[in-house]
Amino acid sequence: MNAIGFIGLGIMGRPMAANLIKAGNELVLHSRSGVPEDLKALGGVASSSPAAVARKADVVITMLPDTPDLEAVLFGPDGVAEGLRPEAIVIDMSSISPIATRDFASRIAERGGAYVDAPVSGGEIGAREASLTIMVGGEEEDCRKIWPLLETMGRSVTRIGSVSAGQTAKVANQIVVALTLQAVAEGLTFAARSGVDPAVVREALLGGFANSRVLDVHGKRMIEGKFAPGFRIALHRKDLDLALSTASRLNQPLPATALVQQLFAACAGSGFGEADHSALVRATELLGGSPPS
Repeated sequence: MNAIGFIGLGIMGRPMAANLIKAGNELVLHSRSGVPEDLKALGGVASSSPAAVARKADVVITMLPDTPDLEAVLFGPDGVAEGLRPEAIVIDMSSISPIATRDFASRIAERGGAYVDAPVSGGEIGAREASLTIMVGGEEEDCRKIWPLLETMGRSVTRIGSVSAGQTAKVANQIVVALTLQAVAEGLTFAARSGVDPAVVREALLGGFANSRVLDVHGKRMIEGKFAPGFRIALHRKDLDLALSTASRLNQPLPATALVQQLFAACAGSGFGEADHSALVRATELLGGSPPS
C-alpha cells in the first residue's frame, strides 16, 4: 500500500493519524485548521486540499464533525472526488448519517473508487491509545484490504455488514452511551443530594452490576467537575439528531433518546455545548435547583 491520506485532524483525528505514522505508514495530511506541527515532525506531509491528498493516496481516511462537512470534503471544490485515484478506497471514520453514507458510497463508486464507513467509539483516550472500537461497513474485499490500518487505530474492529452498517452501529452506540451518561448523572446526583459522598458511591458501583466504562471515566469527570472535551456535547447532540431522524423514517420510537437530547439542549443553552458530554450532569443538577443545606 502506498501513501495514506488523512483529512480531519481534530481531537480524534490527530492522535489517530499519529498512530498510523508511528506504525510506519506514509501519511499525506489535510485539515482546514492546518496540519499540526507534531504530525509533521513525525513525518506526515501537509497537503493543500482534499483533492491534493487524494491524488497522492491509495487510501483516504476522513475524520470530520458532521455529514455536511464530509460531503464538502468529498464532493466540494477541490474535494477528494476531484483527485481520486482509480480503485482508491475512501474510509470515513466520522459519525454521520447512515442514509447519506449510502449516497456518498454510490457517488465514490461512480468515480471508480470504493467506500468503507468505519466510525469509532472510545473518545480522545481511545484515539490516543489506539484502543478505539471501530464499527465497519463495506464490501468484504475492501474491508480486507484496509483491515491492518483499522487495527493500528483500534483494539476492537468489527465488520457489521455492507456500506452504512457501520454508521448504523455507531448511532446505536451513541444512543446507549447517552442514556448511560444520564443514568450515571442521576445516580451520582441522587447520592450527593442525599448527603452521601458520590465518589465513594461510584467506587462501590464499579464493583457491581452497574459497572461501565461511562461510570468509570465520565462518572469521575462528573464528580470532579472537569469537562475538558474528549467528546463535545455539541457532537453528541448531532449524533442523537441522526438517531431520532432515522428512527422517524423507520417509525421506531426512541422516547428515552428524545429526553436525553432535550437535556443536552439544556446543557448547551447553559453554556456547556463545547464541554465534554459528561457535562450532561449539569442538566440534572439544574433541574434539581439549589442543593439542600
